Amino acid sequence: MRHSIFPFGQTIEGYSAPVLNERAVRAAAGILFLFAIITFMIALLQGDFAPTRLFIVVFLIDFTIRLFVSPKFSPSLIMGQWLVCKQAPEYTGAAQKAFAWAIGFGLVVMMFYLMVINHSMGPLNMMICGACLIFMWFETSAGICIGCKVYNLFAKDPAQLCPGDTCVYQAPKGAGGSWVQGLIVVALFIGVFFLGKYFLNPVLTNVSGNSDSDNRATLSISTSEQLRCTVPEFAIKMGHEALWKKHNNC
Repeated sequence: MRHSIFPFGQTIEGYSAPVLNERAVRAAAGILFLFAIITFMIALLQGDFAPTRLFIVVFLIDFTIRLFVSPKFSPSLIMGQWLVCKQAPEYTGAAQKAFAWAIGFGLVVMMFYLMVINHSMGPLNMMICGACLIFMWFETSAGICIGCKVYNLFAKDPAQLCPGDTCVYQAPKGAGGSWVQGLIVVALFIGVFFLGKYFLNPVLTNVSGNSDSDNRATLSISTSEQLRCTVPEFAIKMGHEALWKKHNNC
């Protein structure tokens, strides 16, 4: 299937299908993830959605070029190639990447309609943004293309030349580690849980003065509860005041 007005992917001697440089693709995903998480956190913490809208427009332009012109003209892939130009290319099949990017294109089109055109703020936006962040994080951090995994569910021919040879590689027993290592990870999460209970419930004290009453100033229950249930500005701007109170048992 032809996806663009230019050939999609490179034809390299010795490879049976058009390919893309997986190293550049992962680097590009990392670049997009960096700006996505920055704009996402600005929107979440400050209630300022202007950077997010700008990023959505840039993201849409980038993916439009990837899919309908050629990946070699995509700005993020060009920058990704700059970052890895001193590394030996790792070629992966272009077909499954095109499918994965089509999923990303669909998500960003929805975000463009919701946030740029409609100026809509709500849980749907957060879910779509969250999905994009998850896809990009897996791509750049673990080399796992989730969309490529979905490709095999719909494609007539299975994916070829997968990153890490996952199309054909059969991992040996125990490749994921031992049960002892699993217990270490479980212990970490248990430790984080109890440490979180300690650090997320700070004791309000006043260290000025000499007497015991001066050294320990405790707010009244009603005052501390009022402070705890003060709705942050970003939730008010998003129209999530009632939802924020519900989630915080206020």
